[in-house]
Amino acid sequence: MNKIVSVFCLFLVFVSIGSSTAQTVGRYTAGFKVDGNVIHFKNEHALTQLEVYSPTTVRIRHTWNSEFSNLENYMLAPKTQAKTDFTVEENAQFFVLKTVFLTVEVDKSDFKTVFKNNAGEIINQDEIAPGKSTEAVKVVKKMTADEHFFGFGERMDFLDRRGKTLTLDVGRGKGKPHAVGAYDVLQANYSPVPFFMSTKGYGIFFHTAYRTHWDMGSSAADQYSFAAVDGEIDYFFIYGPQFKSLLNQYTDITGKAPLLPKYALGLHVGTYSGGTWGHEELTSDEYVVELARRLRAEGIPTDILWLDSTWRLFGKNGGKGATSFEWRETFKDPKGMFDRIYDMDYKMVGVHLRPRFDNAKSLNLLDQARELGYTYPEGESPGEFVNFFDPKAVDWWFENGVKKAASLGAKFLKTDEGSAFGALANESDKVGPTGKEAERLHNIFPLVYAKAAYESFQKFNGVRGLNHTREGYAGIQKYPFIFAGDWPSEWQYFEPVIKAGLNIGLSGVGNWTHCMGGFEHNADPELYMRWVQFGMFSPIAMLFGMDHPGYKEPWNYGEEALANFKFYDELRYQLMPYLYTTLYQNHLEGIPLMRALLLDYQDDMNTYTITDQYLLGDYLMVCPVTTKGAITRSIYLPEGIWFDYWTGKKYEGKRYIHVVSPLETIPLFVKAGGIIPMQPKMAYSDEKKIDNISLDLFPIENDKESSFVLYDDDGETVAYKNGEFATATIKWNNTVLRIDRSQGGFSVYPRTYTAKIRSVMTEPQAISENGKPLPKVATADGLSDGSWYYDATNYQLIVQTAYTNKVDIQLNINY
Repeated sequence: MNKIVSVFCLFLVFVSIGSSTAQTVGRYTAGFKVDGNVIHFKNEHALTQLEVYSPTTVRIRHTWNSEFSNLENYMLAPKTQAKTDFTVEENAQFFVLKTVFLTVEVDKSDFKTVFKNNAGEIINQDEIAPGKSTEAVKVVKKMTADEHFFGFGERMDFLDRRGKTLTLDVGRGKGKPHAVGAYDVLQANYSPVPFFMSTKGYGIFFHTAYRTHWDMGSSAADQYSFAAVDGEIDYFFIYGPQFKSLLNQYTDITGKAPLLPKYALGLHVGTYSGGTWGHEELTSDEYVVELARRLRAEGIPTDILWLDSTWRLFGKNGGKGATSFEWRETFKDPKGMFDRIYDMDYKMVGVHLRPRFDNAKSLNLLDQARELGYTYPEGESPGEFVNFFDPKAVDWWFENGVKKAASLGAKFLKTDEGSAFGALANESDKVGPTGKEAERLHNIFPLVYAKAAYESFQKFNGVRGLNHTREGYAGIQKYPFIFAGDWPSEWQYFEPVIKAGLNIGLSGVGNWTHCMGGFEHNADPELYMRWVQFGMFSPIAMLFGMDHPGYKEPWNYGEEALANFKFYDELRYQLMPYLYTTLYQNHLEGIPLMRALLLDYQDDMNTYTITDQYLLGDYLMVCPVTTKGAITRSIYLPEGIWFDYWTGKKYEGKRYIHVVSPLETIPLFVKAGGIIPMQPKMAYSDEKKIDNISLDLFPIENDKESSFVLYDDDGETVAYKNGEFATATIKWNNTVLRIDRSQGGFSVYPRTYTAKIRSVMTEPQAISENGKPLPKVATADGLSDGSWYYDATNYQLIVQTAYTNKVDIQLNINY
């Protein structure tokens, strides 16, 4: 492309979002001032601020109004007051801001910005000056030939956004174009996040609540742009250069995910209580109790239940799309229902609701809330939506509405239809509030909605909060988990749901789930089994379906499906020490539990388009089978050595392999040096005290050393925030296993360890523990504390420690 054509294309790109009234920031005129971490400028057409958030993060703001807007209390976490060292110099052409890691050059003539690393290399720069038209505010950036982009929230279409466009606006899309009656996966947008990471080592978070449009090199191969339909330009430029560092910093800005209760890693089961839409008369409290009993009788480990929509009467004004908080008459004894379920050792039972108030037979909460001013206005009407932006309205909603269920035993909410504020609801022809202010608040309504439920129940229950929501936006990870939405039980939606989990993980949300087997329609039993396998290796395992009368309950899909469900559910509960530690890692660093391969292998272009494999935690790679009838599948192994989890077979990485995967088996692989702590089988999360932790260990390359920091706390309260937790560092190098004593502010129940070392091709000559020789036993059944056994058939070495976690343990293996 010659220079004249290129300039003309740039002009077209900019004016396409507005009109000839498009206006840039303009040249610098006056007002340069440093105030703490903020640098102020007055330009020809706008005000500008540069704020140094950290040595690697700078916030850039431009407003064409007299002052900057304030959305701090919605998307952003409270700022720390720590001072970051930086310098700002002015010369004839530029303002130059420097931190230890970043240099930011701002051109005084048009306020185009260049970002450099501490080696002086350009990592990002504006292509044209930031501007505003009658229709949008927009930033246009240069794009390098080898640059790729990841993030943008819960998308079901692609991982790599290079060369593509997308619009971010909360909702699942418009229309049902498919024969099976599902929404368009290309439009699905339940939880958009205006944040991306570039393979050039930086990330950008566009801090705006308005609908945004992103052109990531579709219109021109050497540039990309992001635009909002209104408001100001406000974005955070974050330098990594590693993706994990970018996620850590992004979640510092928007808030870290809290720790879920430990039992939230157990199975979640939702129910329509016997009757979904059109079958409401079949609902009952007895159905829910019987479901809880059946799960226990079938030996299906479960911890959490919730009652979906039909527990409540549909009201006079909003019908299915609103919440009356009045129990349906078929629930004869709701309190007795909750009590009987808790007597079966379930940890939490919740209820579903919508964000609109409604009147029913005995309760008239809509009328009351309107009279008190606690609904959000809709034009000349007082409206129906709870005004979750008003703390007084939130308190009234909880005290007068939610407590109709909470006081009887409900311990969390499923906050549904957050996208209906200012948009068409799923079960209604209403659009809620309209106008500019409603347009601005549409995307952040799901945040305040989930926040209200999460924080209110956390206070009411006196334990860690739990809220289950479908919609979200930047910062939703704080409130604290989302699910992928109502996708049909069809093979064509299986892999897109996996993509949704990978993309939301790359966007700062680690606590995510989906409906195992799909939501609507009866599932093909094969699809059900394959989807369940994926579901049990998801961050949260959730079972819920609308397929009356089956409801995705596993015994309704045949004996083989039931056995498959039980096997993988039991395995998930055994993996809880590994998963809980990974959950804590997410809380500390923003690294998701379910990780697209590119997150760990950022420089490997082979990983950029892999949408059906992922890492679960640091060591375990999960490879769902998403093709009907397939009993083999191709798998990409990134660089390094990998082991088949089931067989222990060793593979060289950075290549594709083809593996056998019969219906009962999901392919699983473990990185060399993998350390996977496991607990005994449980019927529910704390059925018994954990007096032994099993460590699945895999050989490491060249006798290097791998490590894992095992995390423990009480699993339920927020005491971990005050240091009441313990860690034990585990290190492994093929011949030496070191397990540090549990240390910290939480006292861990005494436990021994069983080291199960895989792919050991040679029997050891001797093994010692803390310098003391351990005896070899003839069979695995003969193992006792302080002994070892070698399985020559399966090439597995099992060592049972004599010492407990109260002391440091060192096992030495001599070959």
